[in-house]
Amino acid sequence: MITEHGIIPIPDHYTCIIDLLGRAGRLKEARNFINKMPCHPDVVGWATLLSSCRVHGDKEIGKWAADSLIELEPQNPTSYVLLSSLYAVKGQWNEVAQLRRGMRNKRVKKEPGYSWIKYKGRVHVFSTDDQSSPFLGQIYAELEKLNCKMIEEGYIPDMSYVLLDVEESEKIKMLNHHIEKLAIAFGLIFVSPGLPIRVIKNLRVCGDCHNATKFISKITQRWDMFTWGFLVIEFSKNLLDLYSRSNLDR
Repeated sequence: MITEHGIIPIPDHYTCIIDLLGRAGRLKEARNFINKMPCHPDVVGWATLLSSCRVHGDKEIGKWAADSLIELEPQNPTSYVLLSSLYAVKGQWNEVAQLRRGMRNKRVKKEPGYSWIKYKGRVHVFSTDDQSSPFLGQIYAELEKLNCKMIEEGYIPDMSYVLLDVEESEKIKMLNHHIEKLAIAFGLIFVSPGLPIRVIKNLRVCGDCHNATKFISKITQRWDMFTWGFLVIEFSKNLLDLYSRSNLDR
């Protein structure tokens, strides 16, 4: 890069390499790369590595990334949430509880998740533990029907995204009532067939909802779309396309 193109790497370039190695599961190589970098990773770099550790289940490197992220931004909940998720996957509930106590003691608050969907000029908002929607009965019934059809198509709930030590049946219920799915079910009930269902989120879509939405699109033959930050994820039947918002708007 330097010798052939005369480009001096900036932190974003290093973060991209960390991301590529992390996505490929080559976490030890990512750690070695970081140790040889001329500068320390920024918040995005550490969060990227930690996220990959959560996906690939590497607790040792994940702890290192989380500690480094906390050192940079003590009030950033990302490190606590991702590391807690990593421990939950391993069934280490004492460590999960300890992290949550640490968040409370340091007054670190996780941003609540919201999903929005617009229908007939009105924005309908769904949030965790919010029971205020007058359509919840219809939505839950729609999700129950969808879940049965999804399982028939091969969908397997990913219970690693439930960070609570509860029975398996309760975990499946909690996954089925994620706010992304509530918004999609609302769209399936009220948005006219043939029109896309567009859901806007303030936080990234969890892996289980990402997978479930592909099955929902295939079963219902509907086009679903998630917007998160500058990222737009489109689900069309059983196909998945990924665009940046700027590309979609062109």
